Order: sequence, then C-alpha cells, then structure tokens
Amino acid sequence: MAADAASAEIGRPAPDFTLKDLDGNDVRLSSFKGKVVVLEWFNPGCPFVKKSHTKGSLVDTAKRQTKNGVVWLAINSAAAGKQGSGADVNREAAKKYGMEHPILLDEAGDVGRAYGATNTPHMMVIDGNGTLVYRGAVDNSPDGERESPTDGKLVVYVDEAVAAATAGKMPATTETKAYGCSVKFASK
Repeated sequence: MAADAASAEIGRPAPDFTLKDLDGNDVRLSSFKGKVVVLEWFNPGCPFVKKSHTKGSLVDTAKRQTKNGVVWLAINSAAAGKQGSGADVNREAAKKYGMEHPILLDEAGDVGRAYGATNTPHMMVIDGNGTLVYRGAVDNSPDGERESPTDGKLVVYVDEAVAAATAGKMPATTETKAYGCSVKFASK
C-alpha cells in the first residue's frame, strides 16, 4: 500500500503508509502513534550506507534509540532489479550490520517520493503526535565515516531530533541536505 496522497512537510502530520517487512508482514506507520519514529532510507549496495553502518553514525544509533522506546524503520525504495533491491540482499545486510529493526520494502517508491527521500541514507524523525520534525542527513560528516564533520565538530542530527521530539519540542535543526547515493526509484 502506498503512502497517503499528501507529501511530507516539516511541522505537518507525516503521511501514513503500510509497507511489507522482509518477512512479508505489513508495517503501518500509524500503528506507532504516541512513539517517536525514525525512518532511515536504506540501500545495502550504497557505499555511504555501508560506511555509515560500519564506521559512521549509524553503527549503534538505532539500537541505542530503540532501547529508549524509539521506533526505527529502515525503508528501501529501490525498484526491483536496481542496486540494493530484494528481500534476500536486505536480509544479508541486516545480518552484516547487526540491524534488529525492520527493513521495509518500497519497490514502487511511493513512500520514498511522498517523504522527499533523495539519498541513502536519508533520515526522517516523526514525533509522538505523528508530526514530521526532521528530514535530512544523519550527521554533518558527508564522508559517512564521522571523519569530516563540517565546522570540525560532529553533530548527529538524528540524535538531536530524537532528543527534542522525546522532550515534546521541535528540534533546533529541522532540515538538512542528505548526503549519499541517490534513491534508486522505479521510473515513472
């Protein structure tokens, strides 16, 4: 099932969606009402995703945040036959990166387009009221390895946005430019 017709906008209700996880189970965003939710656009074939999950800011962030009650959902909007697509490739990546949260398949790309996902990784944070409060990069180190932060000091935007949303506040930074590979959408 695709995302609602609405496009995601900061400060507005996040479009609801239902996607299948790697086991074929439906996962519906609205079922997490009352919880802070992180959406991570994911493609296991993308070098930036690999760096982020092996050396960068995504190494333990999802595990740490989910222990605190945050819901973390990886979404792969790669079309069938494109880099990173398919349940088996994503299962293998989940095992390799120690990902315990669901990876949802969005082969039609409807959810990715509705949220304005442009890159992998591309992060979205939704507060407990269902409002989109952050969209952008995981951090300010576009090498994906935490080694080249802009201004010389690493800022993990996702952690800051989750902390603000958990406290019932709007993050100081609500939107940044995501870095990484382009989302491998189906042609429309």
